[in-house]
Amino acid sequence: MGMRIGRAPAGGRIPDDRPAAGADAARRAPVGRRERGAARLRSPWWRGAAVLLAGTLPALAFPEASLGWFAYVALVPWLLLIRSAPTPRRAALDGWIGGTGFVIAVHHWLMPSLHVFIVLLAALLGLLWAPWGLLVARLLGGAPSVARGVASVAAVPSGWLMIELVRSWEGLGGPWGLLGASQWEYAPALRVASVGGVWLVSLLVLAVNTGVVLLLVSAPARTTGAASLVVCALAVGAVWAWAPQPERTGQFRIAVVQPGVVEGADSVQRRLARSAELTRGLAGQDVGLVVWGESSVGVDLTRSPATAARITELSRQVGAEVLVNTDARRTDGPARAGIFKSAVLVGPQGPTGDRYDKMRLVPFGEYVPFRSVLGWATSVGKAAGEDRLRGSRPVVMDLPAADAPRLGPLVCFESAFPDMSRRLVRDGAQVLIAQSSTSTFQHSWAPEQHASLGALRAAESGRPMVHATLTGQSAVYGPQGERIGSPLGTDASTAAVFDVPLATGTTLYVRLGDWAVYAALALLAALGAAEGTRLLRGPAPGRPGPRARTAHGSPGRPGR
Repeated sequence: MGMRIGRAPAGGRIPDDRPAAGADAARRAPVGRRERGAARLRSPWWRGAAVLLAGTLPALAFPEASLGWFAYVALVPWLLLIRSAPTPRRAALDGWIGGTGFVIAVHHWLMPSLHVFIVLLAALLGLLWAPWGLLVARLLGGAPSVARGVASVAAVPSGWLMIELVRSWEGLGGPWGLLGASQWEYAPALRVASVGGVWLVSLLVLAVNTGVVLLLVSAPARTTGAASLVVCALAVGAVWAWAPQPERTGQFRIAVVQPGVVEGADSVQRRLARSAELTRGLAGQDVGLVVWGESSVGVDLTRSPATAARITELSRQVGAEVLVNTDARRTDGPARAGIFKSAVLVGPQGPTGDRYDKMRLVPFGEYVPFRSVLGWATSVGKAAGEDRLRGSRPVVMDLPAADAPRLGPLVCFESAFPDMSRRLVRDGAQVLIAQSSTSTFQHSWAPEQHASLGALRAAESGRPMVHATLTGQSAVYGPQGERIGSPLGTDASTAAVFDVPLATGTTLYVRLGDWAVYAALALLAALGAAEGTRLLRGPAPGRPGPRARTAHGSPGRPGR
């Protein structure tokens, strides 16, 4: 049979070079597990589940989980899955599925209002990540060269930033869950925000994630990955050392009134009574301004003289203006009759005339986009039964005291928009004030996440930020984004006084605006142009010759 049989050595046993059965099993087991894992990832369902889960991980970087450090590696599993996609189509699908998971996780607190509708919205928004999946696979797939590694560290973050920019449009939900916003507690990141806004912080976070992926994929890429992480660290150090910062010029005492949860019959009147009681307790504390939360007054003060007189008397007792927020029906011209949310300043002589009407409304919460088509959402959740009306311009308010700062009011999720606070500071605002409620989402991650945005707006603008709510969380931040005093939690019904530091000077973000966004867009355009040029300069495909015949096949039916 062609088999050579040798003579057995002394002792009658033939030597066996194979390892013992136990050792062989131990050696094969890890390989088996790896093979099973790889097989599962080849299954569309297992792979889809893994990508969906990977997309949810960045949500842990935001409050209440508050694992801000985790943001720098949270995208690594998702990136590794996309780069392993067998086809470009699968890479785009991985981007879409992961993006859907990300949107659901970051906005999960909206489920009581939107119910199953949030899945549809997340799937639609998740499509924004499909092109990003193609970009990731193109730059990080296989064994990236040094050139591709360098390009990926710049382009992958830039592609993500374009997604953040698009979904920051008010109609798509606004800039909630921007990855850079997860760094609100870290002074170095806040310093970066003062240079390029939250956008530059997002680029930094994505660059670190991309660098970590490069460390894991291949030997040539490790050098690029390590170098990119060093460059990121040096850039943050340079910003910390040289970026201009606001100069402190004193302080101003501001009281925040948080009445807490008031529900049931006559809740509007009882909330007003509780706010008035807490405000009276501020008498004699030398405050310069009292701030109430969003929807703290349920009537238009011009149509309710009794309510206006009541707040005026409170202002006299405390010796300071009271900034209230009305959520009421108002007629503002022949074609402008409806419900407005407005910040109204009331002094010892009555309403001062300074009023700001909210300009950017919460989709579904304050209006239903395309109500004729999507109006059914009101029957499955807590969507707005009637659309609120918008204000037409930002307003900077003046207090009567000569040394008092000028106020820049924002309402509710307007504090999530970097451009609005920047515009107010350029118009002369010296203290930013956001009046909010979040009572609908009292026992979710939303109140703390909303309050954390004040740190970013303060750091970007170089001006202090007061975030005053009805039911918590209320918080105050200094001009570098640092927390002032203790926040008022969602279980508090109280009034607190804060010595708010004032500042002068202009941050680079206020001067230059969203330059980081434009730089990312230019980089992607340059990358696209380079890729297009490479394809045009490639050799023209030759004319294919006839397929060879074989003994067992034909050109039309090979192998037959």
